[in-house]
Amino acid sequence: MHRRDFLFTTLAASLLSGPASALAEEGMTHFGSDHPLQGSWRMWKALCLNAEGRVIDGFQNAASHSEGQGYGLALAAMFGDHAAFDAIMAWSDTNLAVRDDALMAWRWLPEADPHIQDRNNATDGDLFFAWGLVLGGERQGRPELIERATRIAGDIVRLCAAPHPDGSAGNVMLPAAAGFLTADQLVVNPSYYMPRAMREVASATGVRALAELADTGETLIEALAQNGLVPDWIALTASGPVPPPENFSRRSGYEAIRVPLMALWSGNAGSASVRNFAQATADGWMTENPPVVFAPDSGEVIERSSHAGYRAVAALSDCAMRDGAGSVMPRFTAEQPYYPATLHLMALVAQVTGFPRCVPL
Repeated sequence: MHRRDFLFTTLAASLLSGPASALAEEGMTHFGSDHPLQGSWRMWKALCLNAEGRVIDGFQNAASHSEGQGYGLALAAMFGDHAAFDAIMAWSDTNLAVRDDALMAWRWLPEADPHIQDRNNATDGDLFFAWGLVLGGERQGRPELIERATRIAGDIVRLCAAPHPDGSAGNVMLPAAAGFLTADQLVVNPSYYMPRAMREVASATGVRALAELADTGETLIEALAQNGLVPDWIALTASGPVPPPENFSRRSGYEAIRVPLMALWSGNAGSASVRNFAQATADGWMTENPPVVFAPDSGEVIERSSHAGYRAVAALSDCAMRDGAGSVMPRFTAEQPYYPATLHLMALVAQVTGFPRCVPL
């Protein structure tokens, strides 16, 4: 037996007999104060979260997005960090909750006046915020958080869903309440779907239509994956999917990398999106500059990145797809910007809660 094979076997076996196995079996998303991932959470906070509860995207002019606030709130709930949870929620309430509904404005710019230039929402940010409220409400015994999540879920269904233009049964989740639907087509971002979050929010709030959106989303993603990598954006018409308008990315890249991650986090390692991504990155994810941006149909590599978070998603996809033991997922590092750092932490959470055999080495 090779040394690496031995390490894979012994370390995976040790985790399978311990807390990681229990987490995976029970589908838990709560980590105790002594869990090994708490150190990664602290590093993520030091990199991305300020004392006011603002999640900062340094690469985007230090902007804050409902996406980042939602990600941060859900992660804070999972790691039992009540102080961070309350701070993220308070900052979001003060600065992003400016609409007439339960959804948040999608972006806050520190140098702009006013800070919010566009009051439109981003559905993925609202979804993760609602999931964070559900997780926090359940863990902290705060029913008012579940009530607020119910209002958000209801407005996602009411304002951010529309029938598929081809007349098939079921609604499609829109990226926002405005700007993505015309008489001829609707524009979709497949990476905005997080089936696990959608179903857990639906179960906790009783907004069952959100779970139905998860079902139609998974069906859409599987259909797209039959033709190659899932693209960043796609337009749906009465005759089927077509490339999106020119101002939307037609590649499979920094947005679409979340599609296999969300599938894995939702327990769907058999998704064609995971298989395609694992195959596309198979020759490069163990290098210092793995591929990140591809031509969806051909799989041609367009762009690479040295940030560890992208490599973590590729390594987890590879291990989960082949049902292997052991993974060369890099351990969390703060030597990367907000976005890959957040994907990195999410990939580690998905690994621990769903794929304990894919232990990072």
